[in-house]
Amino acid sequence: MSDKKLAIVILAAGQGTRMKSRLPKLLHPIAGAPMLSHVLATAQALDAEHVVTVVRHERDRIAEVVQNELPTSLIVDQDEIPGTGRAVEQAVDALPGDFDGDVLVVNGDVPLLDAGTLSQLIGKHRSAQAAATLLSAILDDATGYGRVIREKDGSLDRIIEQKDASAAELSVTEINAGVYVFTAAPLRRELPKLTTDNAQAEKYITDVIGALKASGQLISAVPVAEPWVAEGVNDRVQLSAAAARLNALIISGWQREGVTVQDPSSTWIDIKATLAPDVTIKPGTQILGSTTVASGAEVGPDTTLVDCEIGEDAVVKRTDATLAVIGAGASVGPFAYLRPNTVLDARGKIGTFVETKNSHIGAESKVPHLSYVGDATVGEGANIGAGTIFANYDGVNKHSSTIGSHVRTGSHNVFVAPITIGDGAYTGAGTVVRKDVPAGALAINVAPQRNMDGWVETNRPDTAAAHAAAAAAETEE
Repeated sequence: MSDKKLAIVILAAGQGTRMKSRLPKLLHPIAGAPMLSHVLATAQALDAEHVVTVVRHERDRIAEVVQNELPTSLIVDQDEIPGTGRAVEQAVDALPGDFDGDVLVVNGDVPLLDAGTLSQLIGKHRSAQAAATLLSAILDDATGYGRVIREKDGSLDRIIEQKDASAAELSVTEINAGVYVFTAAPLRRELPKLTTDNAQAEKYITDVIGALKASGQLISAVPVAEPWVAEGVNDRVQLSAAAARLNALIISGWQREGVTVQDPSSTWIDIKATLAPDVTIKPGTQILGSTTVASGAEVGPDTTLVDCEIGEDAVVKRTDATLAVIGAGASVGPFAYLRPNTVLDARGKIGTFVETKNSHIGAESKVPHLSYVGDATVGEGANIGAGTIFANYDGVNKHSSTIGSHVRTGSHNVFVAPITIGDGAYTGAGTVVRKDVPAGALAINVAPQRNMDGWVETNRPDTAAAHAAAAAAETEE
């Protein structure tokens, strides 16, 4: 059941110039998802009756993420008047006129803020029957944040922005996390009164706090238990810190679910990845996107998987794979490169220095080493010899190859697509296969070997090879 007394306003209009990036700040990824997506997921978990996201900078790109992640959110465009106060004012105007519940205001750049913390904040606000309650945090370095200024008795006095703060106020380490719960009625009354009379010429939502306090209404600030929960991301230093913190939480969560992570410090797991109990992740491994890893599988070391599916008891080591499916008991690597639409069935093998693309390799079939398999279908129980190339491109179009079951191909083969090799067929070493091979046949390229005696001494005189050949000839005599 949705909380019909709760509306959430997500502030996503800022430019984020400190990121110094062509990519909007809120779209920088953390754990495989845009920063804003984490905030939208938290909003969804709270199950509010209304969610309003305020956008402006790179409006269409931000709105697309909102529509994909939380399609129930109303999108409001902030006008030319700057500031968080104006953004909240426009968001509240977009709510139904008869809404009389609580308005939760959160920034889109606080990706680690969780639904549990916000639920507690809302609960304390409601139990105190406050006009406004804000979330605060105590930091070792409060640079860049608005400060929470308290009375001598500890009650909230006001919020002062960094650029408007005095030297004494800047020494305060309790910061405003930019997260507020307002009772709708007093918020509606105060928002139209906001002005831009400050250093930044912006309407500050923090001025509503001061106005409510001045009118004698109850205002409170609730410190968060862990400061990092409320930390925003304004530059790439803070981005990497938030990513590392979230990654540590993700890894510890999987460890508690029965996953062995040998070296958490060198392992990265995206938030949408899924791992089963008894999976082992070795050092230097990245499990990215929507990758799933089944029970008993071993991944790593030095492996990157993007949107892959790894079957039970499979072993994948020193491999780079994207959009690949690896079957149960299969083996991949080391030094394998699996491009999109690679499928390796149960107990199959893709070995050392093998590249695959858009290919299906059947159960118990092997591509052991030094080969390229592209646009191919390989049946069951086949063995592709070392140094084999599937020549799938004619300079204009890609063509497919079909290798039957239980085929044995020789080393250093080239299969010139389109080509079909029948079940049980063999190919000789060094063969260039240009025509289809019937089932059970042997395909070879016959060319007599010619030895030209004395060629080295004639054409490469006074070289080490010539001297060695001469010495060998004298020994034979």
